[in-house]
Amino acid sequence: METYTAMRHFADSWGLLAMTLFFLGVVLFIFRPGAKKSAAQASAIPLNED
Repeated sequence: METYTAMRHFADSWGLLAMTLFFLGVVLFIFRPGAKKSAAQASAIPLNED
């Protein structure tokens, strides 16, 4: 039962912090100034002919 308690404590503190930082990084990556052009190119991929 000691392993469970240690993992639970880690998930409640550092795990939550890591997931929050990852989420904020993804949000900042998506909404960066140059992302609009990349998103437009990626959305047109299914429409491109081979």
